[in-house]
Amino acid sequence: MNRVYISRDMASVALGADEVARAFAEAGCEVVRTGSRGLFSIEPLVEVETEAGRIGFGPVGPDDVASLLGGSHANWLGRVEALPFFATQQRFTFARCGVIDPLSLSDYAAQGGWKGLDAARAQAPQPVVDAVKASGLRGRGGAGFPTGIKWQTVLDAPSATKFIVCNADEGDSGTFADRMLMEGDPYCLIEGMAIAAHAVGAAHGYIYIRSEYPFALRTMRSAIDACAHLISPFTLEVREGAGAYVCGEETALLDSIEGKRGQVRAKPPLPALHGLFGQPTVINNVLSLAAVPFILAEGAEAYAAVGFGRSRGTMPVQLAGNVKHGGLYEIGFGITLGELVNDIGGGTASGRPVRAVQVGGPLGAYFPPSMFHLPFDYEAFAAAGGLIGHAGITVFDDSVDMAHMARFAMEFCAVESCGKCTPCRIGSTRGVEIMDRIIARREQGVAQAAPAIPDGLAKALYSRSPASMQRKADQEIDLLRDLADTMKYGSLCALGGFTPYPVLSALDYFPEDFGAPAPAKEAAE
Repeated sequence: MNRVYISRDMASVALGADEVARAFAEAGCEVVRTGSRGLFSIEPLVEVETEAGRIGFGPVGPDDVASLLGGSHANWLGRVEALPFFATQQRFTFARCGVIDPLSLSDYAAQGGWKGLDAARAQAPQPVVDAVKASGLRGRGGAGFPTGIKWQTVLDAPSATKFIVCNADEGDSGTFADRMLMEGDPYCLIEGMAIAAHAVGAAHGYIYIRSEYPFALRTMRSAIDACAHLISPFTLEVREGAGAYVCGEETALLDSIEGKRGQVRAKPPLPALHGLFGQPTVINNVLSLAAVPFILAEGAEAYAAVGFGRSRGTMPVQLAGNVKHGGLYEIGFGITLGELVNDIGGGTASGRPVRAVQVGGPLGAYFPPSMFHLPFDYEAFAAAGGLIGHAGITVFDDSVDMAHMARFAMEFCAVESCGKCTPCRIGSTRGVEIMDRIIARREQGVAQAAPAIPDGLAKALYSRSPASMQRKADQEIDLLRDLADTMKYGSLCALGGFTPYPVLSALDYFPEDFGAPAPAKEAAE
C-alpha cells in the first residue's frame, strides 16, 4: 500500500487538500496528514513514500491521483527539501512542519521532540534562563526585546504564583507563521512553554489564539490533551480571542484573558512584575517560545552562531501579497530585503515591476526597491524608519496607489483602536479626513485652491471644518506629518504609535502619489 503525505494546514485545505486526500484514500493509499512545508504555490502538495525517500508532486488535484500513482504526473518535484526554496533555508523552528503528523507524539519524539524540555528540567531554573540570554533570542512578535531578560525579571519576582502566556493573536496582514506552527508542530510550542515555566517557576499557562484560526484552536487543544502527562506539573489551556486587533498588544491580551474588554494598560507596572491576575507573567509570541526547545537541545551557541549583528538566530519570514512564490521562508538574520523579494519570492505574481513592499504588517513601513539593500535586522530597519515586526512582507507592483495605502493605515487604526488614548482614537480619524482631502485635491488636479467637494461622507466631513478647505496642498501634508508625530510619541501602545510608519514612509518615498513633487533622484530616473 502506498503511503502519501498531504498537508491539513488551513491554506492547503483552502486550495483543495482535503479533496485530494479523500481521493488517495479511495484509491487504497495510506494517507498521513501533516502541516504545510510552507510554499503555497505548490499546494496541495503530495509526498509519496518510496524506497529512495519521500518524493513530492504539486500542485495536485483529485483528478490527478490515477496518473500520479501510475508514475506519469507532470508536476513531479523530486525531494521537496532539495527544491531551491527549501534547500537554502535554515530551519530551526520549522524543521518538523510538513514532515510529521502534528498530533503524533511518537513522530515528534522521533524528530528530536522533548529533548529541550529534558535538558531544561535536568538543570536549575537560572542556567536555563542564562542559556536563553546567551542565545541572543529576541521577541519575534515585533518589539525585539531580549527574551532572556524578560524571563529573568519573572524568575526574580517574589511571588508564589506566576504565569506563562503565549500571544498567538496573529492579526497582522500577510502573516501566518504562528498559525502554521500551531497547525503543523503544536508540541514544539507546548515544549517551549513548559521550558519557560520551569525557568521562571510558573505552574499554569495560557495560549491566546485568534478566533479566525479554527484549525489552530482545534489542533492546540488536542495536542495539550495528548501531552498533558509529559509536561506535568505544568498545565495549559487555550483561550480564544474575540477578533480585536489590539489584543495582540500584551496588556490588552491580558485584560481579554481576565474576561475584560481588551484595552491597553499603562506601563509601569510591567507584565513581568504585575501581569495576568496581578501576578508576574512571561508573555511571549509563538515564534519566540517555539525557538526555545532548539536552544536547550542544541545549545545556546548553536543558535547564536546564526544571524546578523544583535539579531541572532533565524526568522521565519512570510512572503505575501503580489508575489510569485508566497510562503514561509526561515533564514538567519542578515539576508537583504531584495534577496527575499526577488530571489526567494521571485518578484511579483503579476509580472509587473515591484514598486513597494511593506514589512511588519499593517503598521510597517513601505520600502521602494532603492531600499532593497537593507539587511533583515532589527537595528537596520529601525534606522531606516521601519520595523521587522512579525516578519511579514507584503509585495505591491507598480499599479499600487500609495496615497490610498496611507489612508488605509489611518482607517485601520481608527477601526481597531481600543479608544483608551486620544492620539490613537482621535488622531487616526483626523488622519483619514486629511487623506481624503489630499486625495481629492490630487484627483482633481488642484494644488492651491479648494477642490470641489464631492457628495456623501467626504462632504459631511468637510462641512464640519470649512477652514480645512482653504489649506494649500503643502499645508495639508505638513498637517499630516504633524499629526503623525503626535500619534507616534503620544499613543499609549504600538497601534497608534506605529501607524505613522506606513503613512510617513509612503509620503517620503512616493510623494508624487500625494500630489507633491517626486524626489530628485526618482525624477532623474
